[in-house]
Amino acid sequence: MMNFYKIMFLIILMIGTLIAISSYSWMSMWMGLEINLLSIIPLMKDSKNLFPSEAALKYFITQALASSILLMSIITSLNFNEMIPNTLNFLSLMMNSSFLMKMGAAPFHAWFPEVMEGLNWMNSFIMLTWQKIAPMMLIFYNCKFSIFFMLIIISSTLISGILGLNQISLRKIMAYSSINHIGWMIASMMNFQTIWMIYFIIYSIISLNIIWLFYKFNIFYLPQLFQILNFNKLTKLFFMINFLSLGGLPPFLGFFPKWLVINNLVQNNFLMISTLLIIFTLITLFFYLRILFSSLTINTTETLKMNYSNLKIKMINFNFISLMGLLICTMLFSFT
Repeated sequence: MMNFYKIMFLIILMIGTLIAISSYSWMSMWMGLEINLLSIIPLMKDSKNLFPSEAALKYFITQALASSILLMSIITSLNFNEMIPNTLNFLSLMMNSSFLMKMGAAPFHAWFPEVMEGLNWMNSFIMLTWQKIAPMMLIFYNCKFSIFFMLIIISSTLISGILGLNQISLRKIMAYSSINHIGWMIASMMNFQTIWMIYFIIYSIISLNIIWLFYKFNIFYLPQLFQILNFNKLTKLFFMINFLSLGGLPPFLGFFPKWLVINNLVQNNFLMISTLLIIFTLITLFFYLRILFSSLTINTTETLKMNYSNLKIKMINFNFISLMGLLICTMLFSFT
């Protein structure tokens, strides 16, 4: 019965997102976001553990605040926009701030790592990927180049890199990594480009690989990860491929969307933003390398024989995408 309710709320969650991104009016868009919010709360709650319930309450309060700001800006734009001149920019700022708060972009990010810390890996994956689709799409509809978005991009990439350096919780590390990637996705919208969709799909694939490994080995903290990386060489290789891909290093798949964003920014003379993005992402790459540092050193406890019994063929196939994805994407784009 519990699985039935989870599937039902998961379907409602998807319907809410689809209503929000396909609506023609602001009110129906707000309604879709609320359906999405009310359906994820039961998915997050767990009767056996208090931490998911605490995370669900924090998430609900934050999202309710963002929804209130959004609703206030919608009502104000419908009623007072013609009466009071020069309110359009302020209302647009309020609206975009509410979307950024719903997504967890800096400087509206403080709730996001705390909520992630209380979730299991399945809910963490939903929070990192699916829950960002509707706000990101609505920002894309409403996004124009401004100093406000420049500050959001710079703060998201810088703050996530600095705050992620001192973390030992893998869920918080993934949360700060997500904030960094939000900055990149917003940067790809600067010229009203759909590059952010390619970026989001590739980011979701890489996150699925990493979270699937975390879920399979039931690890939540760095000391646990260090023990798992000494398990065998194949597991070590999969973790290295995925984290380096998430950091955007060639020749892995994660380099491709970053290259598209930088290429788009340079072509449109956003040289300062592209330079800052690259510099601040190096900080994020540092804490990815810190995670992998133990796997790069020789350990006496390492088993030389690969244990294939715990590694399914699906795991190899998913990680093959991260390894060969850049080559495949380059070939596809060269023929189009």
